[in-house]
Order: sequence, then structure tokens, then C-alpha cells
Amino acid sequence: MAEGLIKLYAEREAVSGFAFPEDTPWQRDLENSFPYQETPDQIQAIAAVKKDMERPRPMDRLLCGDVGYGKTEVAIRAAFKAVASSKQVAVLVPTTILAQQHHRTFEERFEGFPINIAVASRFQSQAEVSRTLKGVKKGTVDVIIGTHRLLSKDVTFKALGLVIVDEEQRFGVAQKERLKELSTNVDVLTLSATPIPRTLHMAMVGVRDMSVIETPPEDRYPIRTYVVEYDEQLIRQAILRELARQGQVYFVHNRVQSIDYVYS
Repeated sequence: MAEGLIKLYAEREAVSGFAFPEDTPWQRDLENSFPYQETPDQIQAIAAVKKDMERPRPMDRLLCGDVGYGKTEVAIRAAFKAVASSKQVAVLVPTTILAQQHHRTFEERFEGFPINIAVASRFQSQAEVSRTLKGVKKGTVDVIIGTHRLLSKDVTFKALGLVIVDEEQRFGVAQKERLKELSTNVDVLTLSATPIPRTLHMAMVGVRDMSVIETPPEDRYPIRTYVVEYDEQLIRQAILRELARQGQVYFVHNRVQSIDYVYS
């Protein structure tokens, strides 16, 4: 596996990718329609992604950011830039629910533009999925959103230009590299709130580029993380405080033997 990955990345470094042109007026129209103010980190990430796409070397960028910090908008703008140059975009997600969610988001953001967006998931019938994949092969589908189904051998693209992998930590190594093998000169944008150590290491040693969105959206408080000694009273206070504000609590306990005691 490791030898294969090294060979694949070496090939990607050696080949020339597609150098996307600078932004079109339609690109600016799309970005001006964004209903929120971009954060400084978002602006930097968008600029870095566009710069990568406009270079002849295939992009391989990791975008890290907490949930709700605007990673999807960065991906949407990259996808639009690719489609504007007659390239196809594949959006790979780990779950069917997330595929449907992204499908709605992409359709809302691309409303008014002649872009064909399709989704391939278990919510579609076999006939619907078959028609979608035929459209992908013919090039009539511009953006295809799906789960592991997109990694099947029968999925072929007419002009794949960009692969977006969301929540990449939930995919296996072989699964994530499968789409890159479809075309060694394809641009790849990976999104993650919690990247795995292997992915971070590749970014740290320069195998992959990385952008980080740390600035929270306007009117949103940043996430706070505390590391303290075990204290039942402190845990109880934190849970009660969250429940008092109509919030939810996710409690992870590391001992199966005592989980019933903690629950009671």
C-alpha cells in the first residue's frame, strides 16, 4: 500500500495538470451571492485553492476547519471554477445523508446557473443511478455527489477535473486514492474537521498543501476545549449548564465495565 501511494504521488508531481483560467464574471456573480461575510481564514483558503487550480501542477490541498466554519463554501467555489472550464466535479462523502445535504446546498448556491448537479445514493432507484452514471460518462452531468458508489469500477468520467473529498478521515486509504487513480492529473481538495495523523503528516512534510480555517463565523463563539483531571462534580455542572440552555451533550466513557454506573 505505502509503495503504491509513493508511486502515485510521484506520478502526480511529474505530470502536468489542467491549469484553470482566472475567474470569470459568472464566478464573481456566484461569490457575490454568498449571503454571509467571509471570514479572513475563508478568504485566504479560497485564494490558495484558486492559485493551486490555476497552476499546471495537480492540486492536492487539505482544508481543515471546525464544523460550520465555512469549508463547504470554499469547495463550492472551487467546483464552480472547474465547471466554468467545462470540467466535471466529483464530490465524495461518507454517508447518504451528507450526500443529500450537499446536493441541496450545491443546488441552492448554483441556482440560476446552467450547471447540472446529480447525486448517486441509496435513496435513488437503480434506474435513476444508471441514468446519472450515463450522464457522467457522456459529460452531461457537471457535478456528481455520492458515497463509496463513486469509487466503483463502472463509474467513468468524460472530463474529470476536480475531486472533493469531505470528511476524509472516514474513508480508508485505498478508497481515497481510487479516485486519484482515475486520472493522475486531477485536482483534489480534501475537507476535514479532524484529519487523521497520516494526512496531517503528509501536509507537514510537504507532500500535500494545507489551509486552516480557524476564525469562527460572525456572531458565533469559538469552540473551547478543556483538559482537566476527572471530576464528577465538574462534569455534572457542565452537563446541567448545557441542558439548561436547551442544548445536547455527548458523553464518551472509556470503561465498558462501569458505563452503567456512570449512566445512573
